[in-house]
Amino acid sequence: MDTFTRFLMTFSNLIASPFNNGFPEFVLKFVPYMIFLEAPVYVLVFLGIVRYVMRNSEDVPNARPYHPRVSCMVTAYGEGKDVQVTIRSLTEQIYPGFIEIICVVDGALHNINTYEAAKQMEAFVNGLPRRALKVVPKWQRGGRVSSLNTALELSLGEIVMALDGDTSFDNNMISDATMHFLDPNVVGVAGCLRVRNITQSLWTRLQAIEYLLSIYTSKTGLSEFNIVNNISGAFGIFRKSFIQTIGGWDSGTAEDLDITLRMKNYFGRYPNLKIMFEPKAMGHTDVPVSFKGFLMQRLRWDGDLFYLYVRKHRFSLQPGILGWRNLIMTVWTGLFFQLVLPFIILLYSAWTLVLLPLGYTLAVWAVVYLFYMLVTLAFYVVFLLFLSERPKQDLKLAPFLPLVPFFTYITRIWGGVSTLWEFLFKSHMDSSMAPWYVLRKTKF
Repeated sequence: MDTFTRFLMTFSNLIASPFNNGFPEFVLKFVPYMIFLEAPVYVLVFLGIVRYVMRNSEDVPNARPYHPRVSCMVTAYGEGKDVQVTIRSLTEQIYPGFIEIICVVDGALHNINTYEAAKQMEAFVNGLPRRALKVVPKWQRGGRVSSLNTALELSLGEIVMALDGDTSFDNNMISDATMHFLDPNVVGVAGCLRVRNITQSLWTRLQAIEYLLSIYTSKTGLSEFNIVNNISGAFGIFRKSFIQTIGGWDSGTAEDLDITLRMKNYFGRYPNLKIMFEPKAMGHTDVPVSFKGFLMQRLRWDGDLFYLYVRKHRFSLQPGILGWRNLIMTVWTGLFFQLVLPFIILLYSAWTLVLLPLGYTLAVWAVVYLFYMLVTLAFYVVFLLFLSERPKQDLKLAPFLPLVPFFTYITRIWGGVSTLWEFLFKSHMDSSMAPWYVLRKTKF
């Protein structure tokens, strides 16, 4: 029997397997790919989106005036003139309250172009009513955490925003983000992110789809159950008093997930606390253009997950600290999906390729691809119909959807490489987010 014939026979048998041999046997064939462990998360996200859509269709706009003073803490390092786009997008917000922009230029001695570009915006911003810009040079580089804590000390706002110097924002962002803090139990809001440089390459388009599905769509659903996994470092909104209570940002890398976990450390004792996600609070950021740049970024991101979950926060993984809901989701979607699953997929893929007939292996992979393609398509359609505020722009990404399962597979395998790299070499101590003399002094 040739390979193609074996492939067709195996593929058809696998598709018919739930009907002919029973569903349990079908499940066992695909447990190594974790399809059936991921499916409940997809269902949970879909239920959350349904709840979000129904709630927003029934909500009456709140007439209560709530326009707190907002401090936008912009961390800049090497953006040059691009930092002006960020400052201008914050200045031109449709928001009647006071907006204070604190732009901290890290390593200003070597980033004098960024510092001068930010200083050039002072006259424009300070000349407008209820707007203020402070440009703070940190002449010696100390890293992003150092910049955030410096801005936190200087801030006067009730609400503080941690923002990247190369991220711009829709002009309704602050209004939509701050409305959640009417609820005194809300201590943080995760902002939404889109890819700004979508058209630069195939990889930017695939990352754009990833952002739309994993951030925009998934976090909208998870937020309905108060289990948002992370407040993005490029765009996070916080109640200042709570951030001061937990001591600000901690030194080290992956400060976004770190502060999210540190905030959730109070959820077990104070179960009414909330971290929300606001899909209408939109930021736009650039992503790596080349495949190599993408891999290098994820090497840091995924390696930092092992550093945080295993090295730093392993003692937080108990219900008395995180609460049951966030404990289950952290272990399930964080520890297991991010750190364990890549190795299982890699080993099982290698096993099937080496020990099983090629036709059978290709048929199994085809079924797995079909499943993930259907999931991707379902998420994409739901996103377009119920969430997207730019449907014409997002529809242009549809031709690239068939590549998403392959892109996800590569990302997961590389996640395993990144985890192994962190385990062996503590790569978080060589992060570009802070100089070595800062990272080497951290406890972990």
